[in-house]
Amino acid sequence: MNKLKLYQNQQLDILRKQGDAIGDQTVNFLFQFPEWIDTFNSWESFPQLSEISSFPEPLAGFLLEFKKAPNWINPRKVKMAQVFFEKEGNLYLSLLGFYSLPYCYAFADGAQVLVRSKRITDDIGMRLAETALFLLDSFRPGTFISNEEAMLTLSKVRLIHAFSRLFISKYAKDWKEDWGVPINQEDMIGTNLAFSLLVMRGMEKLGRYPGKEMSEAVMHYWKVIGHYLGIQTAYWPETAKEAFELEKIIRKRHLGASDAGHVLIQALLTYYRNTVPDPALANRTAELVAYFVGQEAAEALDLKAGTQLPKALYGFLLDLSFFKQYGTGTSYEKTRRIFLEQSSMQFGRFPKLQLPSRKRS
Repeated sequence: MNKLKLYQNQQLDILRKQGDAIGDQTVNFLFQFPEWIDTFNSWESFPQLSEISSFPEPLAGFLLEFKKAPNWINPRKVKMAQVFFEKEGNLYLSLLGFYSLPYCYAFADGAQVLVRSKRITDDIGMRLAETALFLLDSFRPGTFISNEEAMLTLSKVRLIHAFSRLFISKYAKDWKEDWGVPINQEDMIGTNLAFSLLVMRGMEKLGRYPGKEMSEAVMHYWKVIGHYLGIQTAYWPETAKEAFELEKIIRKRHLGASDAGHVLIQALLTYYRNTVPDPALANRTAELVAYFVGQEAAEALDLKAGTQLPKALYGFLLDLSFFKQYGTGTSYEKTRRIFLEQSSMQFGRFPKLQLPSRKRS
């Protein structure tokens, strides 16, 4: 099916008014019965069917969604994307930090949600580590085929989004209707594009583009991730052309300067300057971001591009970014182990995704 006809302002306006009904219903339950939040956070693995059957609705119904595999999953593309991440995981995570996330900050309406989470500005290091953990969990070999370990992480992220919608609707008195529903369908699709399509563009900017077939495999992988995050995958692009057009119209609709975006990018750049271990990279973080996000987004973020560097040098700098790979060869387990070790050294503990706890009244 050609999806280009879906990528129209009228259709996206509708998506902007929609959240995630299943996730929102589940969070309403958890908000009323916070003891189940503690239970959820205590799990080390996703519950078995026999356990889920004893849980109250709608929690049981929500969890059962993660036991169902959509019939459109392509195992070959899933495997291709996992092998790609195993090889390029460090660079993938670096592009997430220096391209995908800053690019999201340049979208004025979506940035309004992010800036209202104080952890993104006040505890940014751990927040970035949790995002990296989400990627590592999601790309674990065998996921969506023979391994369900990632389902606990995906279910938590989906509920964290729903909690954000609930808290903003209850407590953010300054929220404007023009911004749409917090973490709405259009913004979730846009974020997934930033975590997939833009990473492929980043590879291309480095002269390391993996090719159209691999790019579309990665896009398919994020369709599966999006399905479990509550995204309406009927709008998710199947081809490079569709991905290009969808990102273009979302950019045209929402890219622009905002106070929220400026707060977010400055917090991110300050964190990089203070923590990136390699001085050559730490001193050039702003121009690296400007290089990747491009002129339009850089202007929205009030970033000035520096001296243009050779593509290969940008790649070299990124390879030295969040955590260094020691020794020869790469593997998923090595990338994960080094990430956890260095996170523990920096924060004194391993990152862990948790639902926001609520004190019982």
